[in-house]
Amino acid sequence: METKRGAVWFILATILLDAIGIGLIFPIMPDLMARVGAGDTATGAFWGGVLLATYAGAQFIFSPAMGGISDALGRKPVLLVTLAALAVDYVIMALAGTFWLLLVGRFLAGIAGATYITASAYLADISAPKDRAANFGLIGAAFGVGFIFGPALGGLLAGIHVTAPFWAAAGLAAANFLFGLFVLPESLAVEKRRGFDRKDLNPFGSILAAARLPGLGLPLFGLFLFEFANMVYPVLWAFWTREAFGWPSHLIGLSLAAYGIGVVITQGGLMRVMIPRIGEWRTLMVAVAAGVIASVAYGFISAAWLVWAFLPFACLSDMAPPNATGIASNLVDEDRQGVLQGVIASLSAVAAITAPLIVTPLFRTFAAPDAGVYLPGAPFLMTALLLLLSALVFWPLRPGRQQAPAA
Repeated sequence: METKRGAVWFILATILLDAIGIGLIFPIMPDLMARVGAGDTATGAFWGGVLLATYAGAQFIFSPAMGGISDALGRKPVLLVTLAALAVDYVIMALAGTFWLLLVGRFLAGIAGATYITASAYLADISAPKDRAANFGLIGAAFGVGFIFGPALGGLLAGIHVTAPFWAAAGLAAANFLFGLFVLPESLAVEKRRGFDRKDLNPFGSILAAARLPGLGLPLFGLFLFEFANMVYPVLWAFWTREAFGWPSHLIGLSLAAYGIGVVITQGGLMRVMIPRIGEWRTLMVAVAAGVIASVAYGFISAAWLVWAFLPFACLSDMAPPNATGIASNLVDEDRQGVLQGVIASLSAVAAITAPLIVTPLFRTFAAPDAGVYLPGAPFLMTALLLLLSALVFWPLRPGRQQAPAA
């Protein structure tokens, strides 16, 4: 038991350092786009969306393969390779003076995006089925802690130079690599590993195969809808708050840090109280409802203080993915957890590819200087509609209707 608890802390510490490195960058996205000549805020948001879509495209192509490789070779080697690649990516972004070099860096980072996938599979290896949703929530909480420190540090470091956060992120990724190399134990026993299947190289095939497994179609589709809708936050938050309220980088960073605190509270604490009392499905539906409230509010508000007032609802909505993931994870065998997490990451990547290419033109239409109707929060209203649709998809999973979890 002590070894298992120690392993949980090891993987959470790895995720924490990785999240800090990622969070350092978000507050400076508008300044970064201006540095490479992307134009005004609305135009910069569009090209920032292209960067995110590139990252997600690479992640979509390579995530199932990474999941399958971790099922065959173990979780630790995959974690080490991806962490090393992230360190290289941050160096590229620090040195980039053109948009196209940033694009190369984001593609490399997408290939290395298996950190979260492998960490999820790692926790699935060492968790009992009844504990998986709550432990997946711990990963979200670790990311939340990272987003407390990461964006705040990124906003402050940007005061030194716009590239300073990238150098800090490279150092953290390198430290994370060393941590995993010398401290992190392997979680997947040799006898539980399976041979690598060439079918794992086909992301579409992996998604279709997973969707055909009993009971997985609805949670996977609902999770896709939620992830698509929720992409409005990483894609537009910095640009939206800059355009609508004129926030500087340090204030954007503080708002993201506050969001991180909320995620820690909801996923690391509140969710672990709610699931035993009302169950995974009801907790999932509470999260979706909170997301609808936050999205409608952000679609219309014009006073900056209301951003803070509705931030708790946005944090509550982030309980949805770990609950949907927990439901799906309990429906597959132990030797398929890596593939499942890779498929889930691929679905998230599809959302991350398509959402920026839809929400950023929408933002540019309603936030451009010559916009006929000025409503920079318009993409959040689209998000609210998609979340309502996801609630309809999740509804049949209510207690008494969904397939019983695997023993």
